[in-house]
Amino acid sequence: MRRAVELAWRGWGRVHPNPLVGAVVVRDGERIAEGWHAQYGGPHAEAVALAAAGERARGATLYTTLEPCAHHGKTPPCAAAIEAAGIARVVYGARDPHPEAGGGADRLARAGVEVVGGVEADAVRAQNAAFFHVVERGSVYVALKYALSLDARLGAAPGRATPVTGEAARAETHRLRAGFDAIMVGSRTALVDDPLLTVRGDIVPRVPPVRIVLDTEARLPLASRLAATAAETPTWVVCAEDAPPERRSALEAAGVRVLSAPRGPGGLALDAVLSALWEAGIRSVLCEGGGTLGSALLAEDRVARLYLFFAPKLYGPDGPPAFTSPLSAAATDAWVRTDLRELGQDVLLVLDRAW
Repeated sequence: MRRAVELAWRGWGRVHPNPLVGAVVVRDGERIAEGWHAQYGGPHAEAVALAAAGERARGATLYTTLEPCAHHGKTPPCAAAIEAAGIARVVYGARDPHPEAGGGADRLARAGVEVVGGVEADAVRAQNAAFFHVVERGSVYVALKYALSLDARLGAAPGRATPVTGEAARAETHRLRAGFDAIMVGSRTALVDDPLLTVRGDIVPRVPPVRIVLDTEARLPLASRLAATAAETPTWVVCAEDAPPERRSALEAAGVRVLSAPRGPGGLALDAVLSALWEAGIRSVLCEGGGTLGSALLAEDRVARLYLFFAPKLYGPDGPPAFTSPLSAAATDAWVRTDLRELGQDVLLVLDRAW
């Protein structure tokens, strides 16, 4: 199963909103075939592995990270393919929560296939956190990414762009971006850093993530890299309903899509912002700061995952803090570590919200 989880990652950035799935066929203790879901609309992992196994699949065991699907979507149901291949035993990681696709385990059991579920389920759910969140909670999955010093500062001084982490951490950020529908920043980050927020790495996402700026007064300069490249990469600005109309019109003329939301404490009402993004088709968002926006999302308990890239640096009290607002009582200690990795001199800590 751990090998199947490893294989599933190969679909990152290419399969969402479908889940990442890997599969391994084992016969007489030997791995005879492997597969993974490589492309949205393409064959599922189980079908790929079964095709590779051929006749040797009859009487074998299939390990798959997600419960085999039982419905005919863009591809035929995997449960039917497993039956036809003569698989004797299916071991799956996590049950499929989708109301249409789920149920494959029960179908296989009724057909006489031995079925074992829940193997490495936590790892599978963590791997597909956005998929499970969207299906089970029906809201935008928000991950917050910070590059910060050991004293939780986002840079050396306010108003000055600071490269906090090294090349390995930045490469991992580009990999992460490829698996989200949108990359979001606050207006201050957009003004100070003038970021591009595109995916520049080994993975070419199936759909480039939308670049979103929460900009209450619609102040994003037309000369900024985000506005200047809006014709090439989707760029959205979410501003207040009463933001200056001439600024909104100028941004729209530059190719920026402008959405509006009511004002809230310190800026925009974040619930309304996320609802507007949901209505516009956004299901997963990687928020890359800054501290004010990230802390506001945390304070309202809207962050499902934290990607914390720690650099071996100390900036002291002059550095802008990563955490600027009190957290909700429920969110202060309800986090589960799902990953911890060294990236050059930096360390990545991944925490999932224990809802």
